[in-house]
Amino acid sequence: MRPTMLLDAVHQGGSGPWPPTLATQATADREQFDRLVAGMVPCRSGDPELWFAEQSAQVEQAKALCQECPLRAACLAGAVERAEPWGVWGGEVFVAGRVVAAKRGRGRPRKDAVAPAA
Repeated sequence: MRPTMLLDAVHQGGSGPWPPTLATQATADREQFDRLVAGMVPCRSGDPELWFAEQSAQVEQAKALCQECPLRAACLAGAVERAEPWGVWGGEVFVAGRVVAAKRGRGRPRKDAVAPAA
């Protein structure tokens, strides 16, 4: 058998994934891992839109759920490294790639300047 025949079969669908047992096992392992993680990580088991909400109350709810997550520190470190453009990551709010104390609600900005906290 020519070596290219095997590659041709794999790349054109041929007899399915190669080697079949590894691909099938990898898929089963990934699905089992996803089910396990979903039970421990709130962003995987709840509504994913909560972590990208516009309303301040929902953003605060997402931040509170993150406090109990075992992956919180790694999630936050990854988000900082990637400069996530928005959302709640690792219990912190990101806006324009930076961590902010609180997300400002939608609407018109204030006309008067707010005095900085001392």
